Amino acid sequence: MSVMNQYHEHVFGIINRIHNEEKDRILKVAQVIAEHIKKDKLVYVWGPGGHSNLATMEIFFRAGGLMHINAILDGGTMLNHGALRSMQIERLPGYGKVVINDYGIGEGDLVIIVNAYGINAATIEAALESKENGATTIGICSFEHAESTPQDHIARHPSKKNLHEIVDYAIDSKIQVGDAVIKLDNFEQKIGALSTFANAYVMNCIVIEAIDMLVKQGIKPPVWMSGNADGGDEWNNQFLGKFKDKIKVL
Repeated sequence: MSVMNQYHEHVFGIINRIHNEEKDRILKVAQVIAEHIKKDKLVYVWGPGGHSNLATMEIFFRAGGLMHINAILDGGTMLNHGALRSMQIERLPGYGKVVINDYGIGEGDLVIIVNAYGINAATIEAALESKENGATTIGICSFEHAESTPQDHIARHPSKKNLHEIVDYAIDSKIQVGDAVIKLDNFEQKIGALSTFANAYVMNCIVIEAIDMLVKQGIKPPVWMSGNADGGDEWNNQFLGKFKDKIKVL
């Protein structure tokens, strides 16, 4: 079997596992988000880690996605400011707390925190600080990866806690330890990471289920239309005034 075929099986395998094993958790989180949007409140999303930031971008300013998504695209952990720098900052105690407070996240807010491994300092502090400030927290990470990481690993938060154990709601992304899944003969390192597929599937499922719940209640939430589709700009412009000054990166 070619490595491409192997990868194909792994990609669909993890999506099927999430669909079959995490459906109830996804629906519960979607319900929490739907109730929050009924109050016309923003949903904060942060993926504190190099590629975990992609999960935030996946549902922000996205065709068919909720306009209430407030993406935290903090430059510290973004790869475009330096990959090694990003890794050091996501391991830096105190950083996650600064970011959460910079966005003014507090009582009554809702925060989704996405990290494939669910252990690094910025991730754990984001969850702890959000809860301390009175926000409801949702965590998306690999339970297996977090629980398999040694307590003394350099990336861990000083508390040694795992994201899924401290948030109010958690969804397991099913990423196996190390993320990459394909082992080649006569080659030491595995290849073919899955976390981006897993995170994107979870995030989009949450969003579309939340929208469906709202529509079934007779509520039509603002949803983005592609600006590259005919009429897209006109559709989006009718809502922009409501969100332009509330979302930092809009």
